[in-house]
Amino acid sequence: MRLKRSLKATATVCSLLLVGGCGLFGESSASSSAGFNPPDLKAQSELGRTEGQLNLVAWAGYVEDGSTDPKADWVTPFEKQTGCQVRAKVAASSDEMVKLMKSGAYDAVSASGDASLRLIASGEAAPVNTDLVPNYQDVFFGLKNQSWNSVDGTAYGIPHGRGANLLMYNTREVSPAPTSWSAVFDDASRYKGHLTAYDSPIYIADAALYLRETRPGLHIENPYALDQEQFDEAVSLLKKQRPNVGEYWSDYLKEVSAFKSGDSTIGTTWQVIANLAQSEGAKVKAVLPQEGSTGWSDTWMLSAKAKHPNCAYKWMNWIISPKVNAQVAEYYGEAPANIKSCDETSDPAFCDTFHATDESYWKDIAFWTTPIEQCLDGRTNVKCVPYSRWVQAWTEIKG
Repeated sequence: MRLKRSLKATATVCSLLLVGGCGLFGESSASSSAGFNPPDLKAQSELGRTEGQLNLVAWAGYVEDGSTDPKADWVTPFEKQTGCQVRAKVAASSDEMVKLMKSGAYDAVSASGDASLRLIASGEAAPVNTDLVPNYQDVFFGLKNQSWNSVDGTAYGIPHGRGANLLMYNTREVSPAPTSWSAVFDDASRYKGHLTAYDSPIYIADAALYLRETRPGLHIENPYALDQEQFDEAVSLLKKQRPNVGEYWSDYLKEVSAFKSGDSTIGTTWQVIANLAQSEGAKVKAVLPQEGSTGWSDTWMLSAKAKHPNCAYKWMNWIISPKVNAQVAEYYGEAPANIKSCDETSDPAFCDTFHATDESYWKDIAFWTTPIEQCLDGRTNVKCVPYSRWVQAWTEIKG
């Protein structure tokens, strides 16, 4: 299981962004007039000989060689099969991943949606020829050609897995059972000091999603495409929530501990956290609220500067092969990307628990996507608030 997946805000806003200073994700007139136009890079047309080495940036739990857990090793067989020796750098945040990929020292990265568009726009990520990844044909349709992993039909990576941000509550302390995000927004004062929320600027989208359903007059279509008025309302909602928050979490083991001790009684979570908390005796339950939720889908992206692109392509095909993708999904705690992986899990009920094959479930999930000035909902008469401003606002929200 992943030990930590931190997305903490940083005060150095422009260091998070890779496009000419603050570039596309800042407020430049060039970005607003030109729109989202990534560099004209071409995907590799064929595979050559493997280069003998592969340098990866990944979330903890994605690239396991048995050193952390002897039972978790899908790197060693890959190395034996391909001759590509894997060197992996574990990143603690999406922002760290972006910085590491900018260095040019890594061939591929397991980017989340709040980093992927930054990598595409900056030219750090190359288009991917999915014909060179045979297992791609078995990836769930709902993960292909999405706004966080492709541009105008061009794939910029290979989907790895997905998960939803759920509402978890202590079944002894919270009654009646909540069915809406109103429990952590409008009714937050009921749980003052015992409410928990995800520690990331991208959490602003959770507030926007709630407002989309409860404030139709704001006309929010996409929680990652917010004009100034919509953004201000989402920030205002989170500032009202702030006095009631006991802890913002990024380390999920700490969230488990907080629910076990009673320090937290309600807040955002992942399915894997709920499962772990329940297995350790916490009286908790996790639900998908009636408004839907945000979520994450990670993508293996190829560096435009990759020194070992053939090994990277071999890795992308390997990591989504049915058996390996099942191993990673169970170890990490997410729904696999490959539909055939559900026949390979050690727990026959795993894919049901994580809703892997339930596409109707995922239709209610707004997956993390990097906010940019060009509104992702298609509006052209306004500018949307870019990610750099989300980072600034998050610092203000937390005080």
